[in-house]
Amino acid sequence: MMPFLQRLFRTPLFSLSQRVVALNFPSSRRLLSASSTLLKNTNLPPRPKPPPEEEIEEAFLKGSGPGGQKINKTNSAVQLKHIPTGIVVKSQATRSRSQNRVIARQLLADRLDQIARGDQSRSAVVGEFKRKKKASSGKKSRRKYRKLEEEKQTKDAQEDTLGEEEEGEFDEEAPENQEKIDNNR
Repeated sequence: MMPFLQRLFRTPLFSLSQRVVALNFPSSRRLLSASSTLLKNTNLPPRPKPPPEEEIEEAFLKGSGPGGQKINKTNSAVQLKHIPTGIVVKSQATRSRSQNRVIARQLLADRLDQIARGDQSRSAVVGEFKRKKKASSGKKSRRKYRKLEEEKQTKDAQEDTLGEEEEGEFDEEAPENQEKIDNNR
């Protein structure tokens, strides 16, 4: 917050209506706008909750792949096994063990949700949404280039008809044009 607003909020004579006026500056209105969240598609299923800790067997493994010596030396990769189903997930998304634990639990919750609910799971619904969006984008692209191609063909056809008319204006076999040709030789 700007310093002059901080001082303004500390004054005892400052009322609630003045605070509202102070927050209605055009620049601050954009920062506090909720219109983008209202326009979002909110009919997605809720995010699945991770299973209870009693059902999870956790192991910390040494990482592999890019990241150099630090990744290869530390046990920052997390492997979770869901005991009732036997599902195993591994996360090595970051160099932080605590972040990898959170990510692995979310992966396990997503996997269990997908098994339990099938096509109604959040990951399936999100995947379907992305697939439809990609297909729509492809259709839009094809329409655009088809329209450009049609415009190009009509333009070429118009140029061809103009070219034929210009060629017809100068006919070598016409008697008046024959004199011009003879004079130029």
